[in-house]
Amino acid sequence: MTPSSPPDRPSTPPTPTATATTTAGGEVRRSIPGNVLRGALIGVVETVPGVSGGTVALVVGIYDELINSAGHVVSAGKRALLGPDRAAGVRHHLDRVHWRIVVPVVIGMVAALLTVAGPMSHLVEEYPVTMRALFFGMVLASVGVPLRLAGGALRLRSAAVVALAAALAFVLVSIPPTTVTPAPLLVVLAAMVAVSALLLPGLSGSFLLLTIGLYQPTLRAVDELDLGYLSLFFLGAALGMVVIVKGLQWLLDHHHRVTMLALTGLMLGALRTLWPWQLEDRTLLSPEGDWWVQLLAAAAGCVVVLALLAVDARTRARTGHGSQEELAGVESGDDATDGTTDGTTDSAR
Repeated sequence: MTPSSPPDRPSTPPTPTATATTTAGGEVRRSIPGNVLRGALIGVVETVPGVSGGTVALVVGIYDELINSAGHVVSAGKRALLGPDRAAGVRHHLDRVHWRIVVPVVIGMVAALLTVAGPMSHLVEEYPVTMRALFFGMVLASVGVPLRLAGGALRLRSAAVVALAAALAFVLVSIPPTTVTPAPLLVVLAAMVAVSALLLPGLSGSFLLLTIGLYQPTLRAVDELDLGYLSLFFLGAALGMVVIVKGLQWLLDHHHRVTMLALTGLMLGALRTLWPWQLEDRTLLSPEGDWWVQLLAAAAGCVVVLALLAVDARTRARTGHGSQEELAGVESGDDATDGTTDGTTDSAR
């Protein structure tokens, strides 16, 4: 079956230069050290309440590839368990995983989590206002990324999607935090929720853990290598990824524009969590005290993200893989359909 372009993505064909600089499956040839660094950035922000690893993945240009890769890993596991043609089906899906991106990114994430979790927790506790201001600026500068990838003019219907998603995120992140005892079942459920947030730009897994009451216990378990706690957490994360990743993959393939508009709204609404001046119960306050310091911190956060975007844009220009190819779905390659060697689609099975 020859895959067709998703209905709401622009139909701009890929340029000849993009073809020469991508693999047969559409994978961008980025350097392995660069992908390790991208993973480290995702790992660092995942330790910070209010900042989403999915946001960083969008900013550094690997969001679609990570979602599609995760989807094919899930499909490979499904074929291994349920068939038919287990060996051929597993091989088919694993061949479509962007391993050159996924493996270095995972290595970078794990390394960052193991080395940064403790110090980052200390900084957030000791300098909460300044750290929130810094990350407010970073997320604010990132909002334009999914909006640009959505493509097209922001008309009334598109603006309504953004506004609805923003309102939903605003209400969700306004829930006051709680403190609970980390029972095994709760740890698994919390991890399922947290990994879902990891996949959604604008929603922070750390922030949701803070709301549930497991943020500090989780960081402490990482810092102290509590294998019992971490095993439960990774089990929940794996279950959560299986539940949500296929849905996200389908949305990105078939409703790319609406999905990107919704992600834009999620990021805007989630900025509420990073407003520098707020009480522990998340009541918002007006700027006070040394507000100019927080303004400088926010500006510094904007500069960091804009610098990352500039570096990524230069890399894409040098490789010939730019925004038009993204919008045409080149990064997903033939992932718009989840075909297998027996000629059926995964969604039909």
